[in-house]
Amino acid sequence: GSSGGGGASSSAGGGGTPQTPSRYEAQKRRDWNTFGQYLRNHRPPLSLAQCSGAHVLEFLRYLDQFGKTKVHTASCPFFGHPNPPAPCPCPLRQAWGSLDALVGRLRAAFEEHGGRPESNPFAARAVRLFLREVREHQARARGVSYEKKKRKKPTPGDASSSGSHQAPPPPPPPPAGAAC
Repeated sequence: GSSGGGGASSSAGGGGTPQTPSRYEAQKRRDWNTFGQYLRNHRPPLSLAQCSGAHVLEFLRYLDQFGKTKVHTASCPFFGHPNPPAPCPCPLRQAWGSLDALVGRLRAAFEEHGGRPESNPFAARAVRLFLREVREHQARARGVSYEKKKRKKPTPGDASSSGSHQAPPPPPPPPAGAAC
């Protein structure tokens, strides 16, 4: 804690940051603590230094049991339907977006806790490939596409986005000599 708090240390906890952490920071801390608990409960227990991409994959698969996203199997009649009309016995899984965000937070937390970027198990190639497979499988199974959202800032001269509902062109004039 060598951050300059500016004298706002009236909190009676000592050692904590004086400000309330952002939702992201709080979630990152919870995720990091959960992963640490997973390592301690692992048989045999693992230290962070021993942790590899394979252990991260094991952790992500373990988390699947707590998922809330219905992912249809290939034999399910609702495979590929985003809004199935009836219940089915397909498993609930962690959504790809949740796993992707979790890995991002843990990747950052690993380095904040002294890990070297080049040995970050959350940045392992196997983890990236796993996330890609999950995304593609869930897109097919759930009938949703995971296109990258590119809606940050529209360019000022872009008429295609704002003028998509233009009036149709006027009809051609009647031929010369036609009766009115």
